[in-house]
Amino acid sequence: MKNSRKVKPSGIELIDRLVAVNRVTNVNKGGRTFSFSAIVVVGDENGTAGFGSGKSKGVSEAIAKAVDDAKKNLYHIPLLKSTIPHEENGKFSGSRVFLRPASSGTGVIAGGAMRAVLESVGVQDVLAKSKGSSNPQNVVKATFDALLKLRDAKQIAKTRGISLDQVFNG
Repeated sequence: MKNSRKVKPSGIELIDRLVAVNRVTNVNKGGRTFSFSAIVVVGDENGTAGFGSGKSKGVSEAIAKAVDDAKKNLYHIPLLKSTIPHEENGKFSGSRVFLRPASSGTGVIAGGAMRAVLESVGVQDVLAKSKGSSNPQNVVKATFDALLKLRDAKQIAKTRGISLDQVFNG
């Protein structure tokens, strides 16, 4: 993903959340072969999170592979106290998501796959809406797309080549 800030998992404790498990069928000459695919989100609930998917004959093996994959794809997301710095849209395939910062005490107003991602990142107050496809994999990727577009005041000041005070005072 463009604009990404990858993080090396050195000494941080990651909490994993299972988003979805699908049973996948392969039909061949001898009959049907069943396997499972899992998508997992891991995060430290302090601005670092990642997602991964895994496939295997057993559910627990698929989840373990997904967790390993997620730990290899960690990103740092800028947070502002308990919420996000600004509104942002994200999209992936047929899924569209909208994130809006909320005042303290609002909670995570989001459903399903988006809730797992936002809680893993450590966002406590946010208003979120998922539009279009509700496919969990696409919703997770669209949510990460939106989160990776977020920029905090320090990044904006650095990009513009001005001080932090000038960002807020015009």
